[in-house]
Amino acid sequence: MSIARCAWVDLRNDLYVAYHDQEWGVPLRGDQALFERLCLEGAQAGLSWITILRKREHYRHVFDRFDPAAVARYDEAKVEALLQDPGIVRNRAKVRAAIHNAQRVLEVQAAEGSFSDYLWSFVGGATIHNRWRSLADVPAETEISRRMSKDLIKRGFKFVGPTICYAMMQATGMVNDHALDCYRWEELYRGRTP
Repeated sequence: MSIARCAWVDLRNDLYVAYHDQEWGVPLRGDQALFERLCLEGAQAGLSWITILRKREHYRHVFDRFDPAAVARYDEAKVEALLQDPGIVRNRAKVRAAIHNAQRVLEVQAAEGSFSDYLWSFVGGATIHNRWRSLADVPAETEISRRMSKDLIKRGFKFVGPTICYAMMQATGMVNDHALDCYRWEELYRGRTP
């Protein structure tokens, strides 16, 4: 008998299955980890998530493991080097946004104490467990992701529209959007992680 998973998972792709089973929807905290997810979700805009998953390790290498303080210091020479690197999405606006957003993360840390706590404050600090019956029920954005987007934009962030914010919320466990018939919904609801 096969395990029931969310309908969006490509069961022919082990990387995608592992991402679904071990990461997607698992509560993620920490400024560096959440900055990484914000950058990768922005890089994914207009592309498939599997494209980013395949490039993720290389992204981590060339973006200093997404240390916001390091990325915030990137200069024009680094931008040009990144734009020549086929291991990432070579889009000037997305590369510049990552650097710009790193600078904004440092500002949030100075103002709020923690980028992680700031982002999690939009969901009251705890996972919202949605109860979707099918992929068709899952929204692309919500009132919370719109509020998050609006506040991030007000703080100067880029590539943080409400759809990108909601994708990040799903990926980082701010919301549990596994379908009710997916085995991971119950595990996450019960607080079990891989």
